[in-house]
Amino acid sequence: MNNNNPQHAGSARSEAEELLSAPAEWDLPPSRHLHYKDVLMQQIDHDRTPSPQARPAPRRRPARGVVLLPLASMALAGALIVTLSGGDDTPAPATRAAEANSASAILNRIAVAAMATEETPVKDGQFVYVESLVRENKGAFEGPVRLGALHKREVWMSQNPGPVTKTGWIRESGKDAVMPGQLGPIESTAPLSAGIDHPTYKWLASLPTDPDALLDLLYTQTRVEEGESKEQAVFNVIGDLVSETIMPPANASAFYKAAAKIPGVQEIPDAVDAAGRHGIAITREDASSATRYEWIFDKDTLAFLGSRAYITHDEAKRLTSDTLFRTSAIMKRTVVDQHGKAPAKTDS
Repeated sequence: MNNNNPQHAGSARSEAEELLSAPAEWDLPPSRHLHYKDVLMQQIDHDRTPSPQARPAPRRRPARGVVLLPLASMALAGALIVTLSGGDDTPAPATRAAEANSASAILNRIAVAAMATEETPVKDGQFVYVESLVRENKGAFEGPVRLGALHKREVWMSQNPGPVTKTGWIRESGKDAVMPGQLGPIESTAPLSAGIDHPTYKWLASLPTDPDALLDLLYTQTRVEEGESKEQAVFNVIGDLVSETIMPPANASAFYKAAAKIPGVQEIPDAVDAAGRHGIAITREDASSATRYEWIFDKDTLAFLGSRAYITHDEAKRLTSDTLFRTSAIMKRTVVDQHGKAPAKTDS
């Protein structure tokens, strides 16, 4: 979204092999097993080369062909795909309508706040720097969720329009971070031009600001993972784009207005990000993939604070309540001229 977010605030190879050999405790379709195994084996092969470690795309569940790290994300993804069965806790139509109207009103307020911010255009040779605090699933592949320790993550997202295979850089620090303190590239297996999988400032600025036209474009360009609904995939992509990019105010506003038009969005009056900051949240639960995602905003300024992600209840798996598997807090977002160096403390 914008620059004015509050500022309060073993080896990859061995881990991959451990995940591949972990006993199955979750039902996963054979095609999904093959997909994650293929990605993990790509990473193991990549780690055997003398070149720098490939690092993960820090936002969306990566597009097909993106080299994945941290490997904890693979355990997370394995835990995510669960089979729904039994019970029906679907809210009554009147309740759903009231929740949708409330969420729509909040998103439109957020859109107005986004429109009132100021941004300096980001040049092709610069980087969008985002510092965040994260807790992620560290459980074994297909095993129970085990949240790791809170740690810092820094990303430097390239604005090179491409085509490029190196779309940015990432560094994590602290307990349960992947390769703590090491700076590594975010890479894809095929060259990417500026677009939904490589969202530069100029590409974002080129998008329609009419929310209906923008939503149509997102529905067309967003890929859907197996077991995920199209609506959830688009909701997630919007969350990815507003959380770790910088874009013109009119475009940020359009994204929130577009999100208000997605069926199933709801308001949560009080939610807490990874830094412990309370805010108001917009959420959407996806019955198809048994997941629920939240975007958390400051109650006063309506600035984007962070996000949370849950596996929802599933009687077949004896999950009777939502299980948190990832939480984040955006602590700093700004523009820098080079990667690998944190901006001055006066930047925001």
